[in-house]
Amino acid sequence: MKVLITGAGGFVGQLLAETLLNEEHSVTLVDIFEPPVPRKASAHKQNATCIKADLYSDAKSVLSADLDTIFIFHGIMSAGSEADFDLGYRVNLHSTLNLLEAIRSTCPGVRVVYASSTAIYGQPLPAMPSEATVPTPGSSYGAQKTMIEYAINDYTRKGHINGFALRFPTISVRPGQPTQAASSWMSGIIREPLQGRESVLPCDDDFKAWLCSPRTLIANLRHALTLERGCMPAHIRQVNLPGITADVRGMLKALEEVGGREALGLVKREKPTKEIAEMLDSWPIQFDISKALGLGFKQDDSFKQAVEDFAASLKE
Repeated sequence: MKVLITGAGGFVGQLLAETLLNEEHSVTLVDIFEPPVPRKASAHKQNATCIKADLYSDAKSVLSADLDTIFIFHGIMSAGSEADFDLGYRVNLHSTLNLLEAIRSTCPGVRVVYASSTAIYGQPLPAMPSEATVPTPGSSYGAQKTMIEYAINDYTRKGHINGFALRFPTISVRPGQPTQAASSWMSGIIREPLQGRESVLPCDDDFKAWLCSPRTLIANLRHALTLERGCMPAHIRQVNLPGITADVRGMLKALEEVGGREALGLVKREKPTKEIAEMLDSWPIQFDISKALGLGFKQDDSFKQAVEDFAASLKE
């Protein structure tokens, strides 16, 4: 299979590229900088092509007619796009629309898997929002994701692509450095303390979030490669990926159970800015995921398993 990943220098792009390369697929990695070949896939680096490109101005240059699947992961994260209105729209909306247009003329009908977000939802919401719930985003990031979702629907309806808009939960525990996401602390309060570093917690113990582990996310992205075009109506391609609801109290308990009281003591409380607090409070914390489960997507067993996965990766 020949696969292209945009935003391939980021965490999810690197993890998916590693998985696909180790399965001996041909993978093109694209980002605004030249993305690296994942270290754990170096044995298959001959199957990787790494491209530096600005998709806003030069989307067509990264495409080829023989592509089987395109994963669209590039973007400015939630807090980043809220802080810089122009940049958020340039990257999250306009560059993606330019890419879809380039796909339409270069490799029509190709499978496109778009990384959307539960940030497309905003208050007020029912207790269990589903794909039938009307998006009312409370942030520029959510608005940009919503607009691309509708474009994915329409391009699929017209036969230009075989699109899937997967709404990611917050992914935790992410390795690497903190990001511009408003949810970055949900990984940080685990990742940093398990490495002997302090981390900031901007929420009370009863704050709840909708989370998914990296391992389960990658399994679900791999599953998206197997979905038949007719598994959903051509004009309704959104799927709320499965997550689990975890509160801060439970996250900290998992940290202590895996890393001990010393790790727990490295978590420091801090009040968020008004803008970040409003954004976090606007996100739903539980979803009707019957559609995703019916399509064969999987759910984590517990948040503690994600913490254990990260701790094990540090030993590797």
